[in-house]
Amino acid sequence: MLDVENLNHFMIDILKELGNIGAGNAATALASLISKKVNMDVPNVRILEFKEVASVLGGEENLVVGIYFEITEDVIGNMLFVLDMDSAINLTNMLFNREKKDKELDEMDISAISEVGNILASSYANSLSSLTGLKIVISIPSISIDMAGAILSVPAIQYGHVADHALMIETIFEENQNLVTGNLFFLPNLSSFDKILTALGVN
Repeated sequence: MLDVENLNHFMIDILKELGNIGAGNAATALASLISKKVNMDVPNVRILEFKEVASVLGGEENLVVGIYFEITEDVIGNMLFVLDMDSAINLTNMLFNREKKDKELDEMDISAISEVGNILASSYANSLSSLTGLKIVISIPSISIDMAGAILSVPAIQYGHVADHALMIETIFEENQNLVTGNLFFLPNLSSFDKILTALGVN
């Protein structure tokens, strides 16, 4: 059984470095996408047991936007970027330079959110790859709007990968009045998790 508390203690500096590098790359890519300065907070990085993830997202019945990626090559698993609805609307306002108030997302909104999820996931996957020397390839994004419990069940159903633990990177960025808070979950299978820890010199 993985001792998550002990692991958090050992890995905190490494994971903060991963968070900082990924956030910096993501902020640069986002700024370039919308041609505006994007401020990104230093991310809060944690390792959670998978069963804790729903409560972090506000409970299983909370409506969220989830963007999925399958991970292949040296590391097998999934990445999942999750936004609450307010953040999703703020993000589309930021991207389209508008002030939409209602909580309806149209096809163009969903496509734009998916692209931002892709930028974030790629930034963090590339950072982890650089830190570990492991080849990490992510799939094209797949997006869903549903209750958090349903969103979390998808990786297991769709890909057959059940993660015991999740690496969570809280991602907060803003542009003028638009504040966006999202959580990026990295869900490697058990052997991949061990491989990452070994590569980081923890095991």
